[in-house]
Amino acid sequence: MNNKASKRENIYQNMALHSVVQPQVTKNELTPASRRRLDYVWDAANLGIVIVIHICVLAAPFHFTWNAFWVFYVLSILTGPIGIGLCFHRCLCHKSLKLAKPVEYFFAYLGLHAGQGDPIFWVSVHRFHHQFVDSVKDPHSPIEGFWFSYINWIFQHTYLREKCGRRNNVMDLKKQAYYRFLRKTISLHLVGLGLLLYVAGGLPFFIWGMGVRMAWSHHGTFVINSVCHKWGNRPYNTKDLSTNNWLMNIINASGEGWHNNHHAFEFSARLGLEWWQLDSPWYVIKILESLGLATDIKVPTEIQKLEMSVKNQ
Repeated sequence: MNNKASKRENIYQNMALHSVVQPQVTKNELTPASRRRLDYVWDAANLGIVIVIHICVLAAPFHFTWNAFWVFYVLSILTGPIGIGLCFHRCLCHKSLKLAKPVEYFFAYLGLHAGQGDPIFWVSVHRFHHQFVDSVKDPHSPIEGFWFSYINWIFQHTYLREKCGRRNNVMDLKKQAYYRFLRKTISLHLVGLGLLLYVAGGLPFFIWGMGVRMAWSHHGTFVINSVCHKWGNRPYNTKDLSTNNWLMNIINASGEGWHNNHHAFEFSARLGLEWWQLDSPWYVIKILESLGLATDIKVPTEIQKLEMSVKNQ
């Protein structure tokens, strides 16, 4: 009887220990294994999108029309400099200005169609970039290799999660139903735009309006993540590898090439701090300000610029 009681007690102790050690998973919570599987799905989806848009780039010369080119040009401006550069980056991520809510939501919807992810994803990654800039926890620093910072990082969801942790740095956006809606339905919006373009103008509109435009948008961002943390000039003394690169600024077309300026003054709504530094979102911001649609616009003072200047060190 003593042996049976002893065995029974050991069983109860093991059961109690097991119940303490095992994490409790709620019905809506993903386990680590299921998160990894979901990450692999997103990695595969990103790879598929990259392949498709580059097939479109190869096919573009054989489907060129001037109407298709103007669709590409107009949508590129709306989704890139305005959607990503002005709204995602300066307004939502860095709070460099406040937009009237209908304008903010409309511009965020434009940015969604750049194909760089929904606002919650994009802002979270960029905030992690500034928080851990050019360290081992930076989502896309060239210290892990040029090609990792250029494109390979978008196929590394699990690795990024392990480096940066949960996306709890965007609670301001997660609290808003609109941004949660965009996050859940982004694929539907992109597919819808593609279908709309195809119906409106056939393959030329789809190839130029979706494929070529998204390839331009992606590479315009990739060159900032990589080239502008390796080559260029550094007018401001920042504790990272950021540089200004005028050629990358032309490719990006959103003022982001003045990357050292941006890392020196993350709060600034203006990235081209010199009169000759082209910064298209800044010009749009000034127009919106004159219409009363943009307020609380932040820019560095001349004293702040002098204090950060390399020449003044």
